[in-house]
Amino acid sequence: MIHAAVGPEPIDPAQVLSRVGSAEDGAAVLFVGVVRDHADGRSVSGMRYDTYHEMAEDVLREIAHEAAARLGTDRLAVVHRTGELDIGEVSVAIAVSSPHRAESFDASRYVIEEIKKRLPVWKQEHYADGRVEWVPGTVPPGTGAPMDPSARERPVAGRGSHTAGGGQVA
Repeated sequence: MIHAAVGPEPIDPAQVLSRVGSAEDGAAVLFVGVVRDHADGRSVSGMRYDTYHEMAEDVLREIAHEAAARLGTDRLAVVHRTGELDIGEVSVAIAVSSPHRAESFDASRYVIEEIKKRLPVWKQEHYADGRVEWVPGTVPPGTGAPMDPSARERPVAGRGSHTAGGGQVA
């Protein structure tokens, strides 16, 4: 039942949650990351996520399988959005179900943390002042944009926050 997808279609969190769950489960966790209206003290008007689709889907599927193995269940779904997103739109959704809540929370956290480290998704923020900038560490190859020096020491990934407010994962 493991589901992992990357694409431009809007994410419906209820649909992602509907992919998990069974009669033996006492917990279902849904994490939803949304585009927030600020980053590093600057007003944000939206963002763009770019990716190498085939590689990103393979990596996301690998992360999902790792989390499921750690959890001991295959009831896990994760979807990451690409393309232009407005404030408040869902950029990532992770659903996990298991007999007990601790395992579901742990698996969900594992997935989002690994997405931040490994998923080849590049994030470009659109600021209220009209500027558009790639988030350091997420500059796609071939753009001519300066690369964050620390990015050479780790895989290019969606570093930064996908979430709003208190849900920030950095």
